[in-house]
Amino acid sequence: MKEDYYDILGVAKSASTSEIKSAYRRKAIKYHPDKNPDNKEAEEKFKKAAEAYEVLSDPDKRARYDQFGHQAFQGGAGGGFGGMNMDDIFSQFGDIFGGGFSGFGGFGGRSRRVKGTNMRVRVKLTLEEVAKGVEKKIKLKRRVVAKGTTYQSCSACNGTGQVTRIQNTILGRMQTSAPCGTCNGTGEVIDKRQPGTDAQGLEQVEEMVTIKIPAGVVDGMQLKMSGKGNDAPGNNGIPGDLLVLIEEIPHETLTREGDNIHYDLYISLPDAVLGSSQEIDTVEGKVRIKIDSGVQSGKTLRLRNKGVPNLNGYGKGDLLVHVNVWTPQTINKDQREFFEKMKENEHFKPKPTKSEKSFFERVKDMFS
Repeated sequence: MKEDYYDILGVAKSASTSEIKSAYRRKAIKYHPDKNPDNKEAEEKFKKAAEAYEVLSDPDKRARYDQFGHQAFQGGAGGGFGGMNMDDIFSQFGDIFGGGFSGFGGFGGRSRRVKGTNMRVRVKLTLEEVAKGVEKKIKLKRRVVAKGTTYQSCSACNGTGQVTRIQNTILGRMQTSAPCGTCNGTGEVIDKRQPGTDAQGLEQVEEMVTIKIPAGVVDGMQLKMSGKGNDAPGNNGIPGDLLVLIEEIPHETLTREGDNIHYDLYISLPDAVLGSSQEIDTVEGKVRIKIDSGVQSGKTLRLRNKGVPNLNGYGKGDLLVHVNVWTPQTINKDQREFFEKMKENEHFKPKPTKSEKSFFERVKDMFS
């Protein structure tokens, strides 16, 4: 089981943003690869801390993680969502250690890695697809570095991506570093540009991408495919991400509520009195259920494990069938005479028992 992000950083679930940032900074310093050369265990802890910070430092991502756990970003086993590589990690250090960060406080001297822009797509899913999980193939128009494009070291910063300035102040001489304005901190500038590309050597290409969506996703959830966004220019640039927004298409007869599904079944008065067999919709297709004689309008039948799988693997929800007895709005003369006779018949008089739950009790059971 994947380790909890709060445990990785050593903070409580109620930790503030500044506490999370400080905890990550301590972990990053402790396990940085330049301080722990050839130490695979330290490198793994370094990556875990960065992944945890990426989620917990973002209010929206943190809220989704608190509600859905790791599945909110990983897209299920082997789904390709979530996770970070070393390029992702070093690209976020400007936020942790201040703008213009280059290297790691003297631990290695890395120039800043530029990440390409993210892409966003909206994927519409039926309730059946949500319940089963699905693979979707979509065409994307990405911007990639054109074949044959070359880059060379930036002469303005000597390939470091940083420029250093010394200023005389009332406190004495002070040295500051900032990203190079010529290369935008990448340490590289374009050398050979191919026809039809932009000023950065990028061209637009069409690609087919397979998106694996796990069962149990919810409307409005955003999944991430790392490295499937636009390229960044340069030999050291890293691609952006593909952000997949889930949109659930309303079902004609079924209504989803969390992992449970609701179905309104309307039956005739004779079927309610005599009992019947009724065909209903489920996310797995149509099934036939038995309606006992004397069923009351408003009764809820629960079909266990006929709902939507829980995103975190905690089983499946139920299908709740709400029985509604349909009262005819028009009747003929013979039918009217029959019901007139039945008005005083003891079998037609309401006789609720303690086993017949009130409306409020039924609502309470639905949410318990």
